[in-house]
Amino acid sequence: MKIAMVGAGYVGLVSGACFADFGHEVVCIDKDPEKIARLNAGKMPIFEPGLEELVESNVRGGRLSFSTDLTASLAGACAIFIAVGTPSRRGDGHADLSFVYAVAQEIGPHLEANAVVVTKSTVPVGTGDEVERILRESGVQHRFAVVSNPEFLREGAAIGDFKRPDRIVIGADDEFGRQIMREVYRPLFLNQAPLLFTSRRSAELIKYAANAFLATKIMFINEMADLCEKVGADVQDVSRGIGLDNRIGSKFLHAGPGYGGSCFPKDTLALLKTAEDYDSPTRIVEAVVKANDSRKRAMGRKVIEALGGIDEARGKRAALLGLTFKPNTDDMRDSPSLAIAQTLIDAGVEVTAYDPEGMDLAAPMLPEVGMKPDLYAAVEGADAVVLVTEWDAFRALDFRRIAQTARGKAFIDLRNVYDPAVVRAAGFDYTSIGRA
Repeated sequence: MKIAMVGAGYVGLVSGACFADFGHEVVCIDKDPEKIARLNAGKMPIFEPGLEELVESNVRGGRLSFSTDLTASLAGACAIFIAVGTPSRRGDGHADLSFVYAVAQEIGPHLEANAVVVTKSTVPVGTGDEVERILRESGVQHRFAVVSNPEFLREGAAIGDFKRPDRIVIGADDEFGRQIMREVYRPLFLNQAPLLFTSRRSAELIKYAANAFLATKIMFINEMADLCEKVGADVQDVSRGIGLDNRIGSKFLHAGPGYGGSCFPKDTLALLKTAEDYDSPTRIVEAVVKANDSRKRAMGRKVIEALGGIDEARGKRAALLGLTFKPNTDDMRDSPSLAIAQTLIDAGVEVTAYDPEGMDLAAPMLPEVGMKPDLYAAVEGADAVVLVTEWDAFRALDFRRIAQTARGKAFIDLRNVYDPAVVRAAGFDYTSIGRA
């Protein structure tokens, strides 16, 4: 089957490469000629473990190609995926659907018979209805279907998530659309991946509801961590104790500096806007968004406190280990490090940083932060070392070496990676999350 993937960003590129690896013929289309030229030269626009090798293998096998020519790429395609960005719209937080609708308008005149248009982008409820209306108004007379197929890819583990999914949600309002999507995902049948067929609107809401629920779990355990610090409990024990209840589960119950990335921040805001438009308040999600925003700054204040308080911190230096919102990605969108660094800078603290993959994207966002070539260069002369992102490279730090190069002895572990006794035995003043 030929698949056209419109959008060669994170979702489009990973999905396209994986579909090609299943044996489909896939062309990824993007309007950015520089991105397409880089892809044709074998250079990835994003960092994702295993992606470069997957793309190279399928390009070499003739199953995957890249193009800027949408019209030519649609020829013979049975499934056309829309995988363009839907960033938060300025002013109201609603998802900006202008790219999705522009693709629909461009597809319309060239849509072939018996084709399915699939919204892979994360879109609010009702977007598929509007895409269908745009296509019909473009003059399409033959049979086609508009389907919602939301993605559930974790950055840093996207290829595994795509090939071994816990569910595939397909929102289709007719049997024709369902049948084509069965063929698209047929290679996964051997993995017994469950295909959940729903209405199109239900599928659109499932994506937002899932991300909002996970964000809620994150902020719940973060608030429990704050309470643990007050009452003398250990959030690690609390998390384990409630996570062993299979009605709750252990995932997303790790206390930290708050959530970031490309999904949770914008999807929770978009869900709030949708709920507002339909006069159906989502008070829990609203509280989660507010709590997450305030938590990031609070982590900056935690570092300031470890430096001796607001008066003592001015003129001191803090080294941030990790900048991306999570390990195994170069994504800096809404990363907690941005708010943490700015809080420190506002307090007169000099900030240095090192991240294995994110510094190129972080540098223009944090122009006042000194980006260093390695972690030990970052901690040189620092009064406080702050572990922000739990990269593997930071899980076995040489504390003796850090003690020799750092100026101070404050170590703030915002991911609870280390045993407090081990760090304190190395001579550091250890601060973590939710542990008295």
